[in-house]
Amino acid sequence: MDRKIRVVVAKPGLDGHDRGAKVIARAFRDAGMEVIYTGLRQTPEQIVQTAIQEDADAIGISILSGAHEHYFKVIIEMLKERGAGDIIVFGGGVIPESDVPRLLELGAGAIFGPGTPTSECIKWLEEAVAKKREKEGVNG
Repeated sequence: MDRKIRVVVAKPGLDGHDRGAKVIARAFRDAGMEVIYTGLRQTPEQIVQTAIQEDADAIGISILSGAHEHYFKVIIEMLKERGAGDIIVFGGGVIPESDVPRLLELGAGAIFGPGTPTSECIKWLEEAVAKKREKEGVNG
């Protein structure tokens, strides 16, 4: 039997608005994934540690504060430093289109803007995790 996708949904920094994070967390859960929502005002260290401890397949970063480049860079670097660079990092929120290429260059798998259907996020994550597991030779 395939192991359920485990995804950490995280809100880094001082951003206090989490409606989008809760919506996507619920959508992932309703799609059969195991979701770990970290809550508001998490540090990159807390997010990375949670993902490693929970054996997460992915981290979804929800950010509205404008500090997206900083947080994506730090989280992706910390994952690599801790031997967990295979954890998929993706995000969403109010991120200018012009900043998306830089986030992808840093190692983000995808960025979803406001209004993206949750079904699109779910499909992308299912495909990304399937590719990751196939590459690792893991069936779940």
